[in-house]
Amino acid sequence: MTAIISASALASDLAEGSVPVLLDARWKLGGPPGREEYEKGHLPGAVYVDLETELAAPAREGTGRHPLPGLETFTAAMRRAGVTQEGPVVVYDGGQGWGAARAWWLLRWAGHPDVRVLDGGLAAWQGPVTTEVPDPPEGDFDPVPGSLPLLDADGAAALARTGLLLDARAGERYRGEVEPIDPVGGHIPGAVSAPTTENVTEDGTFRSPEELRRRFTGLGADADTDAGPEVGVYCGSGVSAAHEVLALAVAGFDAALYVGSWSEWTADGARPVATGPQPG
Repeated sequence: MTAIISASALASDLAEGSVPVLLDARWKLGGPPGREEYEKGHLPGAVYVDLETELAAPAREGTGRHPLPGLETFTAAMRRAGVTQEGPVVVYDGGQGWGAARAWWLLRWAGHPDVRVLDGGLAAWQGPVTTEVPDPPEGDFDPVPGSLPLLDADGAAALARTGLLLDARAGERYRGEVEPIDPVGGHIPGAVSAPTTENVTEDGTFRSPEELRRRFTGLGADADTDAGPEVGVYCGSGVSAAHEVLALAVAGFDAALYVGSWSEWTADGARPVATGPQPG
């Protein structure tokens, strides 16, 4: 099962009557609120899911900014949207891909077998949009967490030493030159800089699987995935890192997500911090 679907392929499926559950996961750091954008226009039949309240739990002391949502909260949101146990799901956002990737990762982590992200998001969609809010039949999705690998802080630190830990934030944040959100700049010692923005083309769609594979092998992933190092990804709060896990999946690599990410790592002042362009 491919992890992404093009706008033209989705339009063809809809025209042929093959209608997946459509989730609108628009979210952007600092706003505007995704629900407001959804209400201005969305794909016909799409249900809005809120990243801050349904795809994440409230931040607490010692956690990252976007911890995993409570399982009951996530289950209720997916069932409200009409997600069934095995029926296909397509997730999209405004085009950046981060919110959609977070929803994709959560559904896959929770055991759903058929989830794809609309490549390029709403910006790539050429079909009709609507302001009508659907009322789909209640879904029966029953999550089984653990279907995708998950890292905690200790696991991320260990992977940075023994495998390949990718930092999906902008390079200047990795190097510690600027830090607009978290209390400390820099990166987890041993992590390799791999900005999420380099996974996509100028129009916001993913680079080809071949290009992405070259990118990640150049960063240290092994083309022989059975023999290569384990791969993990983190970012600021576990959102853009999900996009990088998705890009790795497109390239044919399995990767673990450190959901707590830099915001959790720096919440404990005893954890080490590296700065500069090198991993060490």
